[in-house]
Amino acid sequence: MSDGALEVYCEDPAANQASLSEEWQTLEKRARPGVFLSWQWIGVWLSVYQPAFKVLKVMDQGQLVGLGLVTESSERRHGILSSRCLYVHQTGCPSQDQIWIEYNGFLAKTGMELLVAEACVDYLKRLRAGWDEFVIGAVDTDYARALAKASALIPHIRWEAPCFGVDLALLRSRDQAYLDSLSGNTRHQIRRTLKLYRQQGPVCLERPQTTEEAESLFDQCAPYHLQRWGGSIGESGFANPDFVRFHKRYVRTHWERGGADLIVLKVGGSTLAIFYNLIYQNRVYFYLAGIKAEADNKLKPGLLGHSLCITDYIERGFEYYDFMGGEERYKRQLASPSTHLVQVALQQDRWKLRAEQTLRTIKRRWSRKPL
Repeated sequence: MSDGALEVYCEDPAANQASLSEEWQTLEKRARPGVFLSWQWIGVWLSVYQPAFKVLKVMDQGQLVGLGLVTESSERRHGILSSRCLYVHQTGCPSQDQIWIEYNGFLAKTGMELLVAEACVDYLKRLRAGWDEFVIGAVDTDYARALAKASALIPHIRWEAPCFGVDLALLRSRDQAYLDSLSGNTRHQIRRTLKLYRQQGPVCLERPQTTEEAESLFDQCAPYHLQRWGGSIGESGFANPDFVRFHKRYVRTHWERGGADLIVLKVGGSTLAIFYNLIYQNRVYFYLAGIKAEADNKLKPGLLGHSLCITDYIERGFEYYDFMGGEERYKRQLASPSTHLVQVALQQDRWKLRAEQTLRTIKRRWSRKPL
């Protein structure tokens, strides 16, 4: 790490589009990103949505140590407020951002993550005029807090959630069965579910054998997911063509390379659940599942499916099963807390944003006021 100041440059990718992939993947090898900052994800995002963006490059004594792709769009809120927003690895278009990037930030050489991010925000604050909010997320809370402090911008949290995961490497090193790491109640629910399903036929996990089969399995998730989450805007991603085309491209591009995993849980040949996971650096990121709704509340196909998948990944040598952000009860049942994610808007000192925050505060206080 250099003792000198980092240098930040803003480039138009149209002038040097061919080198972006190479530079990103070269830096990726010297960084420690999650799947969402890998070219595996970013490359698909660029090819599917083709956003207008600028490349921020961070140099340390002539060496590339940081990269970020920044887009700009206008948000209209409350029918009257217009805010010019900068986004990192998002477009600002809700239908495109429903793919919901987590563990976001600037791609940076290992150990320089905060230095790179702070340098980029400082550059945007000093040299790029006209914007009101810098929106980044979902990122670790400490990362967001450090950016807010270093930039002296006003933070507004738009979304937040705890993360949960299972340390597969730790269980393997202890020679501990996954079920034995769970609470007695959760363990009982899973074992009871397995026993009841076995009365209907053999219970097993199956994987596709070809890319076409993998795409088909992704499509087969849709009715289950729509039934669970709803078919309106902002509910199930399967109701959103932009969401579907991103993941169809992702599966088509990365399933055969091992970057995506689709698993179907079956009983007696009938589908109970389909799990869609992202795979990167020996880590499993649970992304979504389509799970059959059961009238019998003793049957927990989701709990059973996750437990069988986790056991399978332990046997296959994977290191971590990441449930990512979310308050859902099953995550607390099946995993341990890890970090806390936020999407934060770092705001310039604008009267319209101060007024909006004042109204939010009044609304919050009013909603808590006893009748």
